[in-house]
Amino acid sequence: MFQYIAKRILQAIPLLFVISFIVFSLIHIAPYDVIDSITTPNMTQEQVDLLRQRYGLDQPFLVQYFLWIKNIFTGNLGFSLVSQNSISSELATRIPNTIRLVLPAYLTALILAILLGLLAAANKGKIWDRIIDAIASLGIAVPTFWFAMILIYVFGYLLNMFPIIGMHTVGKEGDFGDFIQHFILPYVTLTVAFFPDLTRYIRASATQQVSEDYVMVQQAFHASKWQIFSRHISRNILIPVVTQIGLALPMLVTGAIITETIYGWPGVGPYLMSATKSLDYPVIMAIMLLSATLVIMGNLLADVLYSVVDPRIRKGGSK
Repeated sequence: MFQYIAKRILQAIPLLFVISFIVFSLIHIAPYDVIDSITTPNMTQEQVDLLRQRYGLDQPFLVQYFLWIKNIFTGNLGFSLVSQNSISSELATRIPNTIRLVLPAYLTALILAILLGLLAAANKGKIWDRIIDAIASLGIAVPTFWFAMILIYVFGYLLNMFPIIGMHTVGKEGDFGDFIQHFILPYVTLTVAFFPDLTRYIRASATQQVSEDYVMVQQAFHASKWQIFSRHISRNILIPVVTQIGLALPMLVTGAIITETIYGWPGVGPYLMSATKSLDYPVIMAIMLLSATLVIMGNLLADVLYSVVDPRIRKGGSK
């Protein structure tokens, strides 16, 4: 097991360097940067050149890249060119806020998807399958921002049941009940956003298992549909579920950008949106690199969980 994990980590390291170079290159070749966003028509060219020199933008491309990589290895993601605040400190504050919102919503959506996906597969072509498929189709078709606005209008404005902005009411930062009130609307929005794709994915996986030989053997032994799905098919869809868990890792940071922005949730989403509007490229690069790193880590986590769920994968990898 240790050799398998070590091998996967060693394979991921060069990929991280390649991704970091691509991210830096894409930002570097952009037609505008933060200097263009903060300059005014009254500034002379000498003043603009001084600003570029101050932020190191006058250095050659490779020099800028290696300085950036060096800072990352020391845990320094740089400073925002607009606010001058440390990016590491900002992310250390905002990432936990995003996780508090995304993780419960994703787990809820995953549990619902497993239950309803198995129910749909067990009743393929019947009324329950059609109802669940219709719900999933509707969820996919409805834009997240539109659904969020409907919730805000109905439950925040008409019924005045829940607050619609922020994570806490001013002066009640330590009040858990106040947090829950702010949490409910974005939580429901994200759960509905995650749920449809997961349900269809698990339904398709379970439906594929129904046609396997071991199901026919169980049916020949007069096993009930409940026994077949609860004891056998539910176990054999673990690998597809593990895949989704691995792919969900980067969503803990960047999976709620639209929802956080709409509800004013102080997470990574509004921070990235603000940086994009102001062309604050150090912030954009840091979040893109973090997201790419989480994608690789998610794939690594999925591979490790694969080897736990199915030892044949581990043995094949060692060969």
